[in-house]
Amino acid sequence: MKNCLATFILFAISCLPLAAQETCDGNLGPNIFEAGDFGAGPANILPTDPGIAPGYNYTTLPPPNDGSYTITNGTGSWSLFPGWMAIQDNGPEPNGYMMVVNASYDEGIFYEQVVDGLCEGTLYEFSADIFNLINPNQSGFIFPDVSFLIDDEIRYTSGDVPQNGQWNTYGFTFTTDPGQSTVKLTLRNNAPGGFGNDLALDNISFRACGDEALILPEEIANICEDGNPITLEATVVGDQFDTPTLQWQRSPDGQGGWENIPGATGNSIQHTELSGGFYYYRYLLANSQANLDNPKCHIISNVKVVYVQPKFFEIIDTVCAGSTYPFGGKELSETGVYTDSLTSSIGCDSIVTLQLTLVSDPGIQAQTAISPTRCPDTEDGQISVSELQNAYLPATAFLNGEAMAPPAVFSGLPPGDYPLRIADRHGCQLLDTLTVDAPPPLLVELGPDQSIALGESLELTAVVNESVSSWAWQPEGVVECLDAGCLEVRLLPVASLTLRLNGQGGEGCTASDSLHISVEEVRRVYIPTAFSPNADGRNDTFQPY
Repeated sequence: MKNCLATFILFAISCLPLAAQETCDGNLGPNIFEAGDFGAGPANILPTDPGIAPGYNYTTLPPPNDGSYTITNGTGSWSLFPGWMAIQDNGPEPNGYMMVVNASYDEGIFYEQVVDGLCEGTLYEFSADIFNLINPNQSGFIFPDVSFLIDDEIRYTSGDVPQNGQWNTYGFTFTTDPGQSTVKLTLRNNAPGGFGNDLALDNISFRACGDEALILPEEIANICEDGNPITLEATVVGDQFDTPTLQWQRSPDGQGGWENIPGATGNSIQHTELSGGFYYYRYLLANSQANLDNPKCHIISNVKVVYVQPKFFEIIDTVCAGSTYPFGGKELSETGVYTDSLTSSIGCDSIVTLQLTLVSDPGIQAQTAISPTRCPDTEDGQISVSELQNAYLPATAFLNGEAMAPPAVFSGLPPGDYPLRIADRHGCQLLDTLTVDAPPPLLVELGPDQSIALGESLELTAVVNESVSSWAWQPEGVVECLDAGCLEVRLLPVASLTLRLNGQGGEGCTASDSLHISVEEVRRVYIPTAFSPNADGRNDTFQPY
């Protein structure tokens, strides 16, 4: 069935009879599965079969049917099965790939791989990110459930992967046996195919796990070019390594190109280079020199950054004529070269040379458009800024606490005046004040309060200043409509009440008015003291009035 896609692939890891513990509490080594994030590419489907799912067929025609899988950078362009969500991979790279597998109807193995070159007695962590593709508001679908096996033994089970619309990370650790350097990793699907069991997988990670390997404090270490060298200390927290061995490294940019520092194998290292710039340090840690030399067996500390503040600075800047440039306690307003001795934010004495150029104000112009609010009390006004001219680009428009590059639209504005400032890259500015108007308010008038005697009826006419699209009298059922619009009404109240009319105009704006109607419920009674039954038509009978 095409709506039964179970999309996943995983690695199962753990390796000896000991029970697996979840996640690594310390630092990790490099990812042994370098392609664990499946890479990236502009094509929605990887055109070649990567051959990573034994027993499954690779397809380039998504979505994959039962027993097939694909590598994709997103499911949004597919004709999705019922209940599926459109998602992308769980990585920072553009067009990153993930794996989608439609599980077979039968439970069983859908991933298996042998990993060698491991170190004996070493703790490893395996983890993977899994996404249940079924939309959270759907029900009745099968939840994915994956077991991880080490050398054909179940060591970890994910349980039901929640239908929560997000990536979930699953992982566990295991320790290799004495003399063991190879493990077979197997992933077994426990949930049956059919209706659900749809899953995506990304960021497969298999790494050595160890103690916390730190260089403290973790913040950047700032020193002056004419200052003193500083010492970096290795801090190891934990007892994973009985005989810890380490190697300090340095990188030109902190991203790659890490190289061992010769002889730097102690618990500390001194940074002695005082030329201005950034320097990046870390260290490798393992339980022996052999493990340290094997990238599958060591862990890596955090990266420590050392910044050496240069003694001499040169600044080249440009400002708009009519403005000033703060420098060394002065406000400069002319083109020229300026030199001063300044103290930096980290306390270093520096010689700063400023090459300042003033440019003429070009007279910035912009096209603005203002949309009023729908009602006097709504916040849906809008101001747009476009067609910027005579500016040193890029430029920025500032309004109502927001900053945008034109063309810009500032929305969600209540009625009122708004200062607009447009500044270009040299500080030339356009200043203006724009007004978001509001329409006249809808008015409903019922007139003054009324007083009537019990048994009397009352007629009212509501006065409105524009056509009303809908209305409602409250309390309900007390008025009789006398016209088609029900703005003229009659009522016969039996007790005092407050009558209210709620009206809504064509734009959805609302207004109301009310009046109080007092009903005099006590009737005045006159009982005569005599009568004259002489048939003259006056007081012939005795009766109260």
